[in-house]
Parts: sequence; C-alpha cells; structure tokens
Amino acid sequence: MSGVVLAIHGEVGQNVPVGSVLVELEIEADQGQSVAPEAVMPVAPDPPTADQKPPVSPEVPPIAAVALSSMAAPIPLASPPTRRRARELDIALESVPGTGPHGRITPQDLDSQMARGGGPAGRPLAKRTAVHETKIIGLRRKIAEKMLEATRRIPHFSYVEEFDLTELEALRRELNAERSGQQPKLTLLPFFMCALVRLVPEFPQLNAHYDDEAGVLRSYEAVHLGIATQSDSGLLVPVVHHAEALDLWGCARELLRVTTAARGGRASREELSGSTVTLTSLGALGGISATPIINHPEVAIIGPNKLAERVVALNGALAIRTMMNVSSSFDHRIIDGHVAARFIQRLKRLIEHPALLFVDGT
Repeated sequence: MSGVVLAIHGEVGQNVPVGSVLVELEIEADQGQSVAPEAVMPVAPDPPTADQKPPVSPEVPPIAAVALSSMAAPIPLASPPTRRRARELDIALESVPGTGPHGRITPQDLDSQMARGGGPAGRPLAKRTAVHETKIIGLRRKIAEKMLEATRRIPHFSYVEEFDLTELEALRRELNAERSGQQPKLTLLPFFMCALVRLVPEFPQLNAHYDDEAGVLRSYEAVHLGIATQSDSGLLVPVVHHAEALDLWGCARELLRVTTAARGGRASREELSGSTVTLTSLGALGGISATPIINHPEVAIIGPNKLAERVVALNGALAIRTMMNVSSSFDHRIIDGHVAARFIQRLKRLIEHPALLFVDGT
C-alpha cells in the first residue's frame, strides 16, 4: 500500500490525551482505489510503579525532532564534537553542505569548507545572533522530571572526603594482571560495591527508601546497587541486584553487564529499577568534587571522583600518593550529619586498606 499524510495534529513533545488523533492518512489500495482516511492514535503505556525507573523510550532524538518540526529553517544535522569544532573554527553550519547520511555534516565537510575559504582567516569577527530551540521530549524529559522531583522532595546535604587509593590501585593492577580470560577487568567501582555491602549491616538506614507521603522508612537487607550510567539517550541507572551475594569478580561482571546493556539501549525494565542505594562516577572526568542528586526514593548516593597523584604529608615526610576525593549526598530527614560522617570514614578505611574487604569481622 501507499498513501499520503493528510494532517498532523499536535506539536513534537506535546502531551495529548489517550485516544487523540495524531496523524490522518489517506491510503491507496493495491488496485489504485483510495480507501477512507485512517487516524493514528496513541496507546497508553503501562505506568511504572513508584520505585521503577522509566524504560528506555525509542523516541525521536530531540535534534531530529526539531529538524522535523521546523521545516522552514531546519537545524543542520551534526554530532556534538562536529558542532564544537565548527564553533572553534567560527564556521556557520548552515553554510556547510553535509555529505553524511541524511545530510549530516561530518568533520571532513568542515575541512572542505576551510579549504574553500570558509574559515575565519582574513575576515573580521562577527556577532552571533541565532537562537536554537530544542524540544525536551522522551527520555530526556523523564530524566528532567525525576531530577526535579528529587531536588524538590529531598533536603540534600553533601559530604566530601579525601581517600588514599595507593594500596587499592596496587592491588587492582595485580589482580588484573593475574585474572583469567573469563574474568572482567577490574575498575574501581567493584571495590566500592563490596565496601558498601560490608557496611550496610552497620548502617541499615542508608540502604533504604523513604516514603515521605506515608512517613515510612523501608530499610532493605538486600543490596540492589544502582549505577548511574551515561548513555546516548541520557542518564540511566541500571541496577546490580543482590550485590550482597556477589564477590569482587561477580560485582565486576554484573557491573559490566548492566552498564553495557544500558548504554546499548538493551536494558530491561527490571534492570533499570529497584535500586536501594546508588553509585555515580564520571571516571576520568570526575573532577575534584561534586554534589550528586539522590535517586528518589533512596536516601544516599556515593560518587567517587577522579584519581590523581598528589604530594601529601605521610609519616612526617612528603610522599607522592594516588588520591581521590569521594563525594556523597544524603537525605537530611533520615541521615544525620554525624551518621553520614561515620559512614564515609568507615568506607574510607575499607577502601584505603582493601585487604580488609576480604577479612571477616572488620
């Protein structure tokens, strides 16, 4: 069959009632006879429960959505690195012919534009006056709503402490050098996962959900660790369920599995829901410190920052050590400052002396 679009109702990103007409189509039958126009209507999805995170939505990405809805003046298609390079070269993307798929502008197109004399050399700097609007839709909107809910409902307070990871880094390198082909490469996060599991019996109120409407704190013996993960669709929080039943290598294996699934858009609803406490890390981009936002309805979030060699005073002398600041945020309705400080100091002891992670009763 073939046909034509007769009408499109609503704007990109607009919420409309279930049953509303979205698109009117006139479809031609195979014999060339027209059939009655058909209306395409939205179907209501199953609403997530209170402790479930939104599933990955196969929505049109925001940039593509703007290009579709602004036919009179489409925004040039280009990746963020290409846009950044164009700004550095002072090249207006509107003037660059795109040779990529669907007219996407590639780095090679920028090089060609420069070769044609399209760069800034030899001409005065010009003011930029364009304003670009992007509809915040789909998963990006869900993330925005969840962040707003968390900051509106939870009185955050943050705590930052300096950790010496020299011993842990030496152990990590040794274990990675001796690992078998079936064992994943160890990053820092599996050590933090094991340390959190060890501390939950001592600080059960940190591995919990707070239902502020019912006034009930639900502390869990099971440790379901959320791992804040950046994906092409935005920030997702895949979950390593029952981390208390995993050893160091098991934590590393599950961590790799769920974060890979999330980044690839293959994570299931179960893998994106049910966390009881969350770890967040930007790796090498971790910065000196941060003020992470708690993953509602949880009450704590831990954020390792980047590693750096620093000169520190050690036993009355100067020494070069591998250091890291660890940032954390807590729900002040549930966690007092003194409790948070004790928790972080206990975490510091386990991370700075990682052999303690494998000794009972420490």
